[in-house]
Amino acid sequence: MDKLDYCQYLLSSQNNYTITNLAEHLPKLSHAQINRYLKTEKITPKTLWLNVKESIELDDDGYLVFDDTVLDKNPSNKIELVRKQYSGNTHSVVRGIGVVTCIYVNIKTGKFWVIDYRIYAPEEDGKTKLDHVEDILRNVVFHKKLPFKRVLMDSWYATQRLMALIDNWKKIYYCPLKKNRLVDETGGKEKYKRIDSLEWSDLDVKQGKLLKIKKFPSQKKVKLFRVTISTNRTEYIATNELTASDIEQVK
Repeated sequence: MDKLDYCQYLLSSQNNYTITNLAEHLPKLSHAQINRYLKTEKITPKTLWLNVKESIELDDDGYLVFDDTVLDKNPSNKIELVRKQYSGNTHSVVRGIGVVTCIYVNIKTGKFWVIDYRIYAPEEDGKTKLDHVEDILRNVVFHKKLPFKRVLMDSWYATQRLMALIDNWKKIYYCPLKKNRLVDETGGKEKYKRIDSLEWSDLDVKQGKLLKIKKFPSQKKVKLFRVTISTNRTEYIATNELTASDIEQVK
């Protein structure tokens, strides 16, 4: 058994990726043999990159997509790296392994590639999810040197620190903001308001609102869009992709 065998198994069996399931489908390998292999072999982010980099179709308008997931390990009490953390799938705190992922998307061909990941284990390395995303971003820019134009992130990463970093590289970000985030669209004339208390005209819905997020630099404005996902779900998406008139207003 080698890394390619195991990675192909993970790709083709996304619902059941246990050693027992793999052993049942590989008669020549026992559960014990696979277990010994995984104890001695490490599949690192570098391994992932070495296996995918030659197949990526690069594009200057490429997207980087950041997300995180929690591998549910509630029944387990002994697996390493398992910790209590919030799961977006169950909308509750579960025992699991957190993984931060980065996907490179070629929007012209519609193809995408997983190019990096990090295991969320603050007890091991002292790093937050924000630290991992920043590490991956810097790695893409300075080491992998992949061309891209936009970064799409979850609301977990909609922080001044990451948004400013992307802005400084002259890249564009899109990220949802939580509805209780405080913003100002009056240029300091009124107090900050929760996003979900803003009033939206038909023009605002179409063109977005230019506003300042609390604790951001005074001249740093973002464009906020209200997007209806379903009848009972509305997202507020922030971006630094501004029009010429927006830039003049900021000035």
